[in-house]
Amino acid sequence: MIFSIFIIALLSVGCNKPNKSIIEGKFKGKFNVTYKSGKQSGKTTLILQNGKFSCSGNSDRIPAGGSGIYSFDDKTITFSDENIWTADFDWNLILNGQYDYQFDGKNLIIYADKNDVGHYEYRLVKQ
Repeated sequence: MIFSIFIIALLSVGCNKPNKSIIEGKFKGKFNVTYKSGKQSGKTTLILQNGKFSCSGNSDRIPAGGSGIYSFDDKTITFSDENIWTADFDWNLILNGQYDYQFDGKNLIIYADKNDVGHYEYRLVKQ
């Protein structure tokens, strides 16, 4: 009986959702997009707080930025941008959709290959 309770407790600890406070905060760094024709980069700031995000953009839209809500698990982070955009640029430059990520407590890397267009990557440092 005690052994069964121990096993159930151990399994429940292993099934916990990720701790939101670990990944929340203000991050600054570089955005890189790699197309077949070459690579482009720009500086960006990302704020993650209480399930909401805000990402700064640049006038050349590298990156375009974005804001809205986000969620994550232990492997992916999903952004749902809530802005209205014009149709005259690569919408993959907007922080939107599902990305893989790595976070070591200070450095956050968010990346995705999107629509066979390019590789989109944010390399950020927690402030």
